[in-house]
Amino acid sequence: MSEAVGAGGAQKGFLGWVERTGNRLPDPVFIFFYLILALVAVSVICALTGVAATHPTRVTDTGEPVVVRAVSLLAPENIQRLWVEMPATFTHFHPLGYVLVVMLGAGVAERSGLFASAIRGAVRGAPKTMLTPLVALVAMLSNHAADAGYVVMIPLAAIIFASAGRHPLAGIAAAFAGVSGGFSANVAPGQLDALLFGITETAYTASSIDAGWSVNIAGNTYFIIALLMLYLPVIWFVTDRVIEPRLGTWAPGPEHAHDYGHEDDPLTAEQIRGLRMAGLAVLGVVALWALMTLGPGTPLYLTDADFAADGMPAAQIAEQQWFDRLNPFFRSLVAGFLVLFLAAGWAYGAAANTINNHRDLVAMMSEAMKDMGYYLVLAFAAAHFVAMFGWSNLGLITAVHGADAIRSSGLPLPVVLGLLVILTGVLNLFVGSASAKWALLAPVFVPMLMLLGISPEGATAAYRVGDGATNIITPLMVYFPLILVFAQRWQKDFGLGSLTATMIPYSIWMLALGVALMMVWVFLGLPLGPGAPAGIELPAGVSR
Repeated sequence: MSEAVGAGGAQKGFLGWVERTGNRLPDPVFIFFYLILALVAVSVICALTGVAATHPTRVTDTGEPVVVRAVSLLAPENIQRLWVEMPATFTHFHPLGYVLVVMLGAGVAERSGLFASAIRGAVRGAPKTMLTPLVALVAMLSNHAADAGYVVMIPLAAIIFASAGRHPLAGIAAAFAGVSGGFSANVAPGQLDALLFGITETAYTASSIDAGWSVNIAGNTYFIIALLMLYLPVIWFVTDRVIEPRLGTWAPGPEHAHDYGHEDDPLTAEQIRGLRMAGLAVLGVVALWALMTLGPGTPLYLTDADFAADGMPAAQIAEQQWFDRLNPFFRSLVAGFLVLFLAAGWAYGAAANTINNHRDLVAMMSEAMKDMGYYLVLAFAAAHFVAMFGWSNLGLITAVHGADAIRSSGLPLPVVLGLLVILTGVLNLFVGSASAKWALLAPVFVPMLMLLGISPEGATAAYRVGDGATNIITPLMVYFPLILVFAQRWQKDFGLGSLTATMIPYSIWMLALGVALMMVWVFLGLPLGPGAPAGIELPAGVSR
């Protein structure tokens, strides 16, 4: 299937419409700016017309429900708040701190060569029969390596497939589906979890719903492991049974002799030594965190004495579960990933001679921060949109009325979350940034779903399923043109429509099964991660 091209090379059909529409959208930073202007106008109108809602959890001193009214963002107190608190609004934006901290370590691990060598070592020399699942597995795991998954894993997969006598475009498709379609599938939380849960925490805080929830970047761990186990056979089946038969037998010509480059060369002795040292560093960091959690003093584990010091009654202390006691451990994982990536990257670099002294280490950390320049600008705009949404009370009011509408519709909660997944997948065709979309959706969906009994972890999980499934079919995804270049290295006439058509079967299967998994998960009431409830118990008298 290839996209029809009209005169002048313009894309026709649905894909062409998506591309043209997306290209006309402004930069996400200015999208937030325009949304702020629209938000100001809406807040003024809603304040003048008396838009309000009954707060779901708060009551007055006399026991009467608290009525929350829309507040104009042009009110003097909000204008003052905007200008006076601007530095705090920006720096207190939760995702900002989480992402920058993790990237300090991940930047060293990437620039030292650790991620690239680990990916190459994991997939090189794999048996032909297990080539597809191994490439897909490493591709999904490579999301911890940020951009390295796209830049290293995808072209390497093509070379490995070609070396095994298989079609290199099938390797690109399998790796692209794993890296980008399986964006949230993994065996452990990472940078994406820090980013998304930071936005979730911001949305929850702004909602003024007091449900006793605290951020936990491990809150989707069980779910992302299930996604990995679900997506792995999907990628395997689609690649071997659908995509590769359509591509036909690979018959390399003389022009492809140069395509087997250094990416498929064996790891050098220095790189192997570096990987061994990095492995020891990882074990050391894990042991350190285990000692701080289970060892003397247990700084990352709350004992009865810790709860008593906070004034908790003895009967309530006895009810605290293990995940309540591990709250400091979960909250320390952002710092833990910094130390883990930093130690492993430094150990690898010292052994592989890519880091010669502490100045090289500092330079790599500085370069990682330089790469975050655009994100800082985007975070500034997103932080003010989210904060002003909270100041206006429109987020909470929308959530209350939205929850009431869903209750009145009679839609089961699993169906509601399934529809949220689909909505996210459709929106992803037009807005590629995962953080930008969640910053737009979270202020409404997090409190709305909480009022229906769905935890913030559940809202985050539903979002990430939809976000990943359609990454691989939208030309607006930032790496889509790069993947097209990788493919054209092996087949010159492989166009945008060809790549999209190749990835559509993966996207359909991932979206359908992701929706099904989300619905089943909620229906069975399973926890999404350690310390994460399946739902939130609201105070007595508050209906779901």
